Amino acid sequence: MEKLKIGIIGLGTVGSGVYKTLQNIDMVEVVKVAVRNLNKPRSVEVPKELLTDNPYEIINNPEIEVVVELIGGIEPAWEYISNSIKNGKHIVTANKELLAKKGEELFNLAEEYNRVCLYEAAIAGGIPIIMPIKTILAGNKITNIKAILNGTTNYILTKMDVDGASYEDVLKEAQALGYAETDPTGDVEGFDAAYKITTLATIAFKKRVKIENVYREGITKVRKEDMAQANEFGYKIKLIANASIDEEGNADVRVHPMLVKQDSMLAHIDYVTNAVQMTGHPIGSIVLSGPGAGEFPTASSVVGDILAIQAEKGTTDYMLPMMRCHHDSKANPVHIDDTVNKYYISITAPNAIGVIAKIGTICANKNISLESILQREVSENNTADIIVITEKCKEKLIKEVVQELDNCTVNSLIRVAE
Repeated sequence: MEKLKIGIIGLGTVGSGVYKTLQNIDMVEVVKVAVRNLNKPRSVEVPKELLTDNPYEIINNPEIEVVVELIGGIEPAWEYISNSIKNGKHIVTANKELLAKKGEELFNLAEEYNRVCLYEAAIAGGIPIIMPIKTILAGNKITNIKAILNGTTNYILTKMDVDGASYEDVLKEAQALGYAETDPTGDVEGFDAAYKITTLATIAFKKRVKIENVYREGITKVRKEDMAQANEFGYKIKLIANASIDEEGNADVRVHPMLVKQDSMLAHIDYVTNAVQMTGHPIGSIVLSGPGAGEFPTASSVVGDILAIQAEKGTTDYMLPMMRCHHDSKANPVHIDDTVNKYYISITAPNAIGVIAKIGTICANKNISLESILQREVSENNTADIIVITEKCKEKLIKEVVQELDNCTVNSLIRVAE
């Protein structure tokens, strides 16, 4: 069987894992590897003749059939990918930001030039998710996704829960261990998970979801006190990427912390592990879980995509039709204010007669029922901590409640998963 000839752009953590993995696979030949700095020390030995600091030695090489893009970001990745497609090359990428922001343009270009673009590694690292949705689950109508898609934030929240530590202290530890970047904004503010759920919802719902319509909220405001309170009420706090769609094509897609029940599967996804729970018909509810990042888990998905192309080589003029994007309709975005949720609210209020009654009255005036309300001990400054968990209500109403809680401090407002 003739070898598939590929070029790799990027030799960081994932690129190194891909190169190492391919050394044991005879059906693929790495023709060239593009790096930014030829002299940088690396964890992998690559023959000097394979290395280049000019990606166009890959893009313009007629011998190379597949370009593997592993540098991330929008530019220059989009320039390299688009020119590669125009030069007749198939694409394998792990670039979640590019897919979220330019996915429609990317897939339209690939279709125009009859090329395939595979991206299994871009959603959940080593967890197979895109190909199962496109193949084994193709007969299902998926209506809901709840997922933990970022290992850094899941590690931080798990450590806060287990150790009773603050966000700031755990972040420093995670950075020291290499689980969090020096600038962790992309992870802790929810950008990474938002990119991933945008593409995942688009594929699962068969309707395009726009990143600008995805609500995003990070974990930086979650307190150790919230973790303790959640446990007392029978919950864990996780950063959840949530997507649901109704019969009219209205899609509610968002990323934010949530209280999830302790007896749920997602409550037990700890540290850097990721998980995707999907609900649909006829499958019901399934959970796929595993390593969501890292050198070899992510390389596993990248190499799987490469081998999928290799298996089709020379057999058809229209490669991997099931893996292509065939839907043009767009999902109708649901604004966060129009979503319906339960809420956990932590309030510091004056220790005075009628405060709890006042909170109840404000909620009742908005037709919001309370599932539970609990007052903690009185502090030295004569204030009390009050914990409220509501029944389901509209987001815009709970915001109005918060605004009307004068003389009170709302420490935390976190949505509660059903």
